[in-house]
Amino acid sequence: MPDSNTTQLSVKEAVSLLKKYSCNSVATIDSTSEREQVRQGLLLVTSLSEWENFGICADNKTQGVMALESYLQALGYKSKLESYSSQDIREQKAEETENSAVYIKFNTQKLSYYIDSYVGEYRGVLVAIQGEDDQIVGTYGYFPLDLFTK
Repeated sequence: MPDSNTTQLSVKEAVSLLKKYSCNSVATIDSTSEREQVRQGLLLVTSLSEWENFGICADNKTQGVMALESYLQALGYKSKLESYSSQDIREQKAEETENSAVYIKFNTQKLSYYIDSYVGEYRGVLVAIQGEDDQIVGTYGYFPLDLFTK
């Protein structure tokens, strides 16, 4: 996915770039080059991590699942959630999450996830980098739900 107009980021530059998006309630990226740099930074940092936890806040279950699958595919994981174990919401909540905001948590170490209703205003993807390297460990985002689909 790298753009021929981008330069390679160092780990320090990637971490600094990703931290710019922390604690933002709206995950916006204003240009194609900025989008590519964020992708590149996230791909670099996740490649150095031992595992990641994703937190997806979306308007509905379909939007959240599509966002998570695009991130997983971009990072080299199987792209369909059916391939992973689920501690999904109870059946009585299934219709509720299809038509209202959801939170999806995915753990790449356990390859498991759960989905629940969500009442917060944030929308986007949080990526919590796990491992021994203190230079990269941390939570980054919110990143756009469609970061890896446009």
